[in-house]
Amino acid sequence: MKKILVPTDFSASADNAVNFVVKTATILPVEVILVHAFELSGDTYTDYMGINKEFNQSQLHEVNDKLAALKASIEEKEGIIADTYIFSGTVKESIIQVTREKNIDLIVMGTTGASSLKEKIWGSKTADIISKSQVPVLAIPLEYTWKKPQKILFATNHFEKDPALLDVIFEMADLFKAQMHVVVFTNEASDEALTFLEHDRSIPAYEQMLKEKYKDETIIIAHLFGNNFEETLQDYIRQQEIDILGMVTHKRSFADRIFHPSITRRMSYHTKIPLLAIPATIE
Repeated sequence: MKKILVPTDFSASADNAVNFVVKTATILPVEVILVHAFELSGDTYTDYMGINKEFNQSQLHEVNDKLAALKASIEEKEGIIADTYIFSGTVKESIIQVTREKNIDLIVMGTTGASSLKEKIWGSKTADIISKSQVPVLAIPLEYTWKKPQKILFATNHFEKDPALLDVIFEMADLFKAQMHVVVFTNEASDEALTFLEHDRSIPAYEQMLKEKYKDETIIIAHLFGNNFEETLQDYIRQQEIDILGMVTHKRSFADRIFHPSITRRMSYHTKIPLLAIPATIE
């Protein structure tokens, strides 16, 4: 987690994501990169007449001033130096481009939570990035208030062992000195009894593997079961006072009813705490 990319459209949800990263940068040695995607408008005729060109130039100057003001505010209030970039193109295209060019380790975006159309659109873009990104994406709910993470939860039913996936969330826990929780979910309505038994039998060995690999005897692992994954998980989050939820997005696992990307995207809308979406194939 050395380079963090924060896309912004200057909305409240984007501002909350910026705040999360800035507060993180005050306690961890990370590089902050702010990006705004400037989508050009118009058509061939208006471009030819110069009408749209003038409008775009005016908008570009306004965006540049806003980004400069945001950078100055961060540096003045928190003493954090941030790099800024403006790209012409869609949000998705811009994020993918800068992620590759700057070797970004983590993308942090605000997600929906307000009733305004702008917030909903920005939230949907965050969910879209989660499904497309090849690097982890941390979605920050609009109503979330920054606090140093004390407990981080990793939800799985795949018993991941790949270091490329596990290291992301366990290193984050180590950096924040947070306690790690791991839960495995079994659906009482759709999973067979054999699945429940297999999960139950696999958990002790998985717990031992994680404790040995990350040299952490404080890892807590639990077997959750119920008829609704999201509700069961949210109950655990509330009871254990979890600060960050981590999930792997298995993009090609269409038969998997629990961790299909649509579930992770839905969680980005519904969760009240930051959601760390880890792509199953990390570049």
